[in-house]
Amino acid sequence: MNLEAPTRAGIVPRRDILGTDVSVISRDDATALLAESIAARHFTRVTFLNAHNANVAIANRQFRQALPGFLVLADGVGVDIASKVLYGEAFPDNLNGTDFVPDFLKSQPGKLTVGLLGSRRENALCAAEKLAQHAPQHEFVFLHDGYFDVQQEQAILETLKEKRPDIVLVAMGVPRQELWIAEKLGPEHCTVPIAVGALLDFLSGAVPRAPAWMRRMRLEWLFRLGLEPRRLWRRYVVGNPLFLLRVLGQRIRGGRGRG
Repeated sequence: MNLEAPTRAGIVPRRDILGTDVSVISRDDATALLAESIAARHFTRVTFLNAHNANVAIANRQFRQALPGFLVLADGVGVDIASKVLYGEAFPDNLNGTDFVPDFLKSQPGKLTVGLLGSRRENALCAAEKLAQHAPQHEFVFLHDGYFDVQQEQAILETLKEKRPDIVLVAMGVPRQELWIAEKLGPEHCTVPIAVGALLDFLSGAVPRAPAWMRRMRLEWLFRLGLEPRRLWRRYVVGNPLFLLRVLGQRIRGGRGRG
């Protein structure tokens, strides 16, 4: 597994949130950084840290060790609270992938090739159509759903080598998507692989998003919990308080390391 930190992202200040270095960067600067990486064909892995992912990183050593090789962007109210507790101020912007990735694509004037990998086939295909309507200047290529065997995986990697898209959106859930990117993808496959979680499901409409007022109040997690309480209660009802307790533990230790 190649775990070197992305060089251009290395100039961005970072804050340690439970052992993961999260970039302190505004929406505009993150957009400019990724645009520069694509223009220069500088291989840059991207993911997002929220409270749930931070908890997973503590429990999963392999995931935790992979994260230094990514540009990690701040996602959600949990990491903002953690930043305030540990550093006295929030991150410059909430860069959740569900909003940031489509906005980034729309902002780029030149034609990009964007591969979609993961989710269910019908959701990914629908998401590709929605993205093509949202950012028609780009080419969106469906690569495969998130359910593939070793032989199919090899075909996916060969296709990526052949097409070498500018961006690959990998939607396999945490931590599988990050581990797959870290273990399988290199500069010969694409320029910017982005771990996008449920983005393709949201874009397809298979999973509804919270109303705009809930998103403005940063309560989208509560909306998702209401939709899928049996699946998500552990993530939010147990995970959110656990995350905050771990942040307090990091504060007591002087801001060092994992909770």
